[in-house]
Amino acid sequence: MTPIGFQVGRCGLETAYRTGFAESGVPADGIDVRNVNGFAYSRIRPLLGADKPSTKAPPDWVIKLAGRVHPEMRRREKRAANRLANPQFRQVLANWTTTIRPATEARNRAFQAIDLSSLTDEELGAHTDKLFTYACESSVLHHRLHMDDLGPLGHYVVFCRDHGIEAEAALQALAGASPSTTEPRRALVAIRAEVESAGTTPRDLNDVRAASPRAAALLDTYLDRHGSVLFSGYDLDSATLGERPDVAFAAIMTATDPTPGTNAATAAAQLLATIDPADGEEFSRMLTDAREAMDMRDDNGPMTIEWPGGLMRLALVEVGWRLADQGSATHGSHVFELDAEEITPLLIAGRGPDADELAERAAARAAQRVLDPPPFLGDDPEQPPLHLLPPAMAQAMDMVTTVMATLFGEKDESAPPLTGSGIGTKPYIGVARVAETAEDAIAAMQPGDVLITRATSPAFNLVLGIAGGLVTVHGGPMSHAAVLSRELGLPAVVGVEDCLEHIRTGDRVEIDPAKGIITVLA
Repeated sequence: MTPIGFQVGRCGLETAYRTGFAESGVPADGIDVRNVNGFAYSRIRPLLGADKPSTKAPPDWVIKLAGRVHPEMRRREKRAANRLANPQFRQVLANWTTTIRPATEARNRAFQAIDLSSLTDEELGAHTDKLFTYACESSVLHHRLHMDDLGPLGHYVVFCRDHGIEAEAALQALAGASPSTTEPRRALVAIRAEVESAGTTPRDLNDVRAASPRAAALLDTYLDRHGSVLFSGYDLDSATLGERPDVAFAAIMTATDPTPGTNAATAAAQLLATIDPADGEEFSRMLTDAREAMDMRDDNGPMTIEWPGGLMRLALVEVGWRLADQGSATHGSHVFELDAEEITPLLIAGRGPDADELAERAAARAAQRVLDPPPFLGDDPEQPPLHLLPPAMAQAMDMVTTVMATLFGEKDESAPPLTGSGIGTKPYIGVARVAETAEDAIAAMQPGDVLITRATSPAFNLVLGIAGGLVTVHGGPMSHAAVLSRELGLPAVVGVEDCLEHIRTGDRVEIDPAKGIITVLA
């Protein structure tokens, strides 16, 4: 990660969950984030004995006693019981729609409207400092919102699990619940339709704009909303869409209507048929809550992470050009080797790392980028049995660990090769295309290819319009890759940890999402 990207991400994770866990009664002190050889690692920080380097859980009697006599554990139990009895996600959802989202978009647009090239060095430094503060605040907001939108999803998945329904099947009933995920695709489809109706064959965005006044208006509206957004990743060295007109043009010309691959009503009816009729009403209520929370969950990322991150990147690009002009950096891109506290002093007064040191940092990070880091460091910590915790706290912790597993996948040493969590029901055969980023994918993919990548962000929405299938190294059935695939009707298997070891570009592969299996045919 870039130093600033790590600073922003760490601030959001550590600040939001320390407060959020306390308010929700989760028996954890938060999430710790550390930079290890350039890669970000995280762990849930235990409420008691967090700094003791041990993977062994305390004796059962200690856990049970602490849950009933330790003052903070007793406070958490009361909060957990209150939150479970009086969930606040509906109020948060209403606030997101009426106040939080409009205010966030307004701040994004205010920063976006500033002409960076017209600022003096002092003004640009101040602007960058403000953006860093705002990006950190937005990162905290992003994760605080997840404490509420993931709550109903956790309730639903745990309920289904306790009734013998696996997460992959349960989440099929959420298909179509996230219009914010498909909104960018629908906008692209509208532009493409207008161009085609004009009877022209554009070669670039200028030709799209010239096709008709309506095409120009639709394109300008789209770029105004998405042009300053990070589109190929979450870190600040990822490009914004406005910097890659070729990518925007390719996305327009390959855009197709998003259609969920699963009929959610049919999936819900099938699940309901497997549940005891006495629990049917509770299932329907939890499913409704989960569907309502889903859209805020997926609207949250682009608005609070990718847009502020894109604005921060654009400011840093401007700083980088000026540092290179001043001789403070040998290349403008070396600005991404600075941490937040180094930018303004170096830009205004030349104080800080010199050009040689920045070049060395860039070379070191470039070397780290080609490493294949382990997904976990050390042995897995032993989790205390939930039945030893007070009842409400145990339920809260069960939801947290279940949601984490559905988001990031579970480590399974016994899993056979090329298996993961399947999204969809129909098998698909296509040519594999291995790509690290959305940019790489757009540059290389042919219609119908199976995209093989480490993970996706919502930005991959631009790529998946031409893909026939998707396979990712990381992620569980509620990861961004899974949500995108579910909303776009794309057969996928996510969390296939060894796919990059066995699949190469050009291989003919079969995706069987129903079984969660990838087969290399030739």
